Amino acid sequence: MDKFTSMRAFNAVVMEGSFTKAASRLEISPQLISKYIGQLEESLQVRLLNRTTRRVHLTEAGQSYFERCQQILQDIDNMENDLTNLQNQVTGTLRVSVPMSFGIHHLSNPITEFQQRYPEMRVELFLTDRKVDLLDEGIDVALRIGHLKSSTLVAKKITPIRLSLCAAPQYWTQHGIPQDLVALSQLNYLRFTYSDLRSLLVDWPKSVSIQDFKSDFASNNGDVIVNMAMQGRGYAIQPTFLTGQALARGELVALEHFPIESLGLYALYSHREFLASKVRHFIDFLSEYYGDTPYWDKTGQLDELKLPNKGY
Repeated sequence: MDKFTSMRAFNAVVMEGSFTKAASRLEISPQLISKYIGQLEESLQVRLLNRTTRRVHLTEAGQSYFERCQQILQDIDNMENDLTNLQNQVTGTLRVSVPMSFGIHHLSNPITEFQQRYPEMRVELFLTDRKVDLLDEGIDVALRIGHLKSSTLVAKKITPIRLSLCAAPQYWTQHGIPQDLVALSQLNYLRFTYSDLRSLLVDWPKSVSIQDFKSDFASNNGDVIVNMAMQGRGYAIQPTFLTGQALARGELVALEHFPIESLGLYALYSHREFLASKVRHFIDFLSEYYGDTPYWDKTGQLDELKLPNKGY
């Protein structure tokens, strides 16, 4: 059995949702697709797919294998693309979707440098916090911030995204510094509508309910939330690429004793047999530009503010 051929057949079935569509995509017969899947399951001694008359569904084992299979096939394709496109020029139009606040604050300079390096590249940048359909909207690559979830898209982590729990110094002075989640829940949370507070704060105790948290303001834009926090309206949990300058100026003060789950900046693109050279070069450029520690996190940590503890 050709393991890689069977893996590609399996991957195509999952991506297309049916044996027939997968066969059309790979330009082979549905019977041969079925044979490859059967051989793969026999080799692994596990069922990967549950078949119905209309659609196929991944088993738990199939979901795990699909994620690993995607990465292996992607690595093979990348290796072959590196050789095939070694001498290719990076040209054409690159359509990029990016979260609004991140795009406004931190993407103009790298795109400028990218186009200086590849002067024949044209870039169309779309700022939106909604999830876009890459194929339907003709997007080459989407930058997204969060935790990597199972998807039919290929995702590559560009750089880590740290979050800070912070408020204006006068807010902490007036209300005191909370020492645990119970005390924190009694303060005013300036909520970002696209995030789940429970998924951000680590070591969430069973005794604390999300309904216990007070909040009189929410927005789908991080810049607005940071500005509200600077005005002393409450505390916020926002990325350091938005809060960093205010923290450095002392307009916001972060509490370090609340552990917060880090996120990541990911580049998402449609799975293709041969990744376009312009997309590959752009993703590689951003990875190099931001690095393992992005520039907005290299200014050093601020000391925790020492304020009176008002009974918390």
